[in-house]
Amino acid sequence: MKSTDSFSLLELNLQIKEQIQLAFDRPLWVRAEISELHENASGHAYFELVEKDATSNTLLAKNKATCWANTYRMLKPYFESSTGEHLRQGIKVLLACSVEYHELYGFSLNIKDIDPTFTLGDMARQRMEIINRLKDDGVMDMNKELTLSPTPQRIAILSSPTAAGYGDFMDQLKKNTGSFAFYTKLFPVVMQGEQAANSIVHGLDLIFEHQEKFDVVVIIRGGGATAELSCFDNYELAFNCTQFPLPIITGIGHERDESIVDMVAHTRCKTPTAVAEFLISRVSEAMDGVLEIQQGIVFLSEKILQKKINSLQKISMQFPQLVNELLFDKKSRLSLLSHQLKKDSEQQTRKKLVTLEKYKLQLHTGTRFYSTCKFHEVEMMEQKVNLSSPETLLKKGYSLTLKNGKIIRSKTRVKAGDRITTRLQDGEIESIVS
Repeated sequence: MKSTDSFSLLELNLQIKEQIQLAFDRPLWVRAEISELHENASGHAYFELVEKDATSNTLLAKNKATCWANTYRMLKPYFESSTGEHLRQGIKVLLACSVEYHELYGFSLNIKDIDPTFTLGDMARQRMEIINRLKDDGVMDMNKELTLSPTPQRIAILSSPTAAGYGDFMDQLKKNTGSFAFYTKLFPVVMQGEQAANSIVHGLDLIFEHQEKFDVVVIIRGGGATAELSCFDNYELAFNCTQFPLPIITGIGHERDESIVDMVAHTRCKTPTAVAEFLISRVSEAMDGVLEIQQGIVFLSEKILQKKINSLQKISMQFPQLVNELLFDKKSRLSLLSHQLKKDSEQQTRKKLVTLEKYKLQLHTGTRFYSTCKFHEVEMMEQKVNLSSPETLLKKGYSLTLKNGKIIRSKTRVKAGDRITTRLQDGEIESIVS
């Protein structure tokens, strides 16, 4: 190839443009997934379309596409009203595109039309795949199998704090006609958009940390477009709901559309207000059951009481006769015992008198003998005392020597110069020791 055969970049791009226009002279239907979508202030929409490997999710192809404002203003509401889904990243679409090449901006696709039925079919396929996966995992009905408290009054709420449905739910609970008390705790989460599923899963994790404080979990949304329900057809969110240890009640706010989260929840209600009515009704039924039991207890108590009253009345009528019979019997026994006691007392008295006379005689005899013995003992002691008395000894020629009125029994008791007294039978002699 000679250098004289060269092209300027513009010439090359113009030739490419010409060839593309010849090859793609009319729009083509292209299947792709939206990976990015941006709208500018003028109403133009800029897409990035991709194709991924179905098994590995590897990116196989990527291209830019544009939908000008005059077309986009018609296609967007048409698609959303047909599918109930927003045009957003992550969904698969079938687009009628003209293939264009601009010498300055390069290759691109210009979107002319969209087929909603393709997206609906893909969404239905994905939804069915998630449902089948949950069934294959054996978890589809796990939350339904949990026992719901007969009085679910401690409620963990997953909702946006600004959602009208949340306000309706709280208002309905507070104004319940039974004046039942409900403890509620809001765990704020995002309820629509790409972050909704992850936000709700995070909210469930927070509730799990305090599960012993609650009877039930309520997921309420209320209102909004059907297109915003896609987050509730998420496998991870649905799986977390099936595994949760507390019963989950949903009130997402759409009567016609049942999300996968609705399907796996313990109980599905149509609206947040319906959830509140369900909880109030549950507590009311439990209260009615308590009142019924109470009435049954009162009825049985009255029946038993009346039976006892009848029995007492019957006994009271028989009581005088029974008392008289009992008194007569006791009097007869008492009379018999009294006679027997008198007889026994007289017999015992005679026995005791005989014994007493015997003891009296023995005491008299013993006393005389004892007195005689003691009298002789006294006489003998008197004789001994008389024989040993100082007067007797003095009469026999003995004398007593005293010092200061005390008898001297040893010479060591006196010293020279002491005055002593010697007592004789007929008088006393005063002496001084030399």
